[in-house]
Amino acid sequence: SKLIPDSAMGRPGWVFQSGRLAFESPSELYILSKQSGASRYDGSVETVRSAIDQVLHSKPDNWSDFRDESWEGRPVGTWPMQRGMLYLFEELGLNPGEVPASLLVFACAKRGEMLTAEFQELARDCWPFHQAVIEILKPRVIVCLDKETGQWVRRRLDVNHLVDEFTERNRRRYKSRAYTNANGLNVVELTYPGIAKWTVPETDPTALVKRALQRSRAGSS
Repeated sequence: SKLIPDSAMGRPGWVFQSGRLAFESPSELYILSKQSGASRYDGSVETVRSAIDQVLHSKPDNWSDFRDESWEGRPVGTWPMQRGMLYLFEELGLNPGEVPASLLVFACAKRGEMLTAEFQELARDCWPFHQAVIEILKPRVIVCLDKETGQWVRRRLDVNHLVDEFTERNRRRYKSRAYTNANGLNVVELTYPGIAKWTVPETDPTALVKRALQRSRAGSS
């Protein structure tokens, strides 16, 4: 928590989307979302400081924001983004509470604020935390839950070689992409699971993550 910027601590928001167990050991995968405030902020949400305290001291070790929480009064784990993420974990054969997941920006922001100067400044302030997670847990695949988050992460990690792509088979034709660099680090930019329905074959980008993990394992063997 020493790496959490003071500028975020007193604001509504979150840092962790998985619990202590996920951040205690090396992990092949690290999941980063832009921020979850757009779908959850109701004006009464806990502050970043209190949210950290809950995860560190009150939540179970094996905890997942996607699996174990009610969003906007919905039954636990049923908000569209949660369903998409749980589908991804199931496809990968992973326990959601064992995969480190966090937010690019910890303070809540409403949808559409990603490009504002304040949001960009907050993202810069929060990056040392993510840099430390990557250095300590050594993930080889970083899954970013939208294009903007992926671009931000790729710029900072110098991951720019496009190696894989999925185009939705519908009118939108949204694209998800996977990139790598000379060090074998992979960044996968997926369509946001709160908008795209991953559980439908025509819009399911999760195979990109599977193939990225396969490339990573092959490269390290």
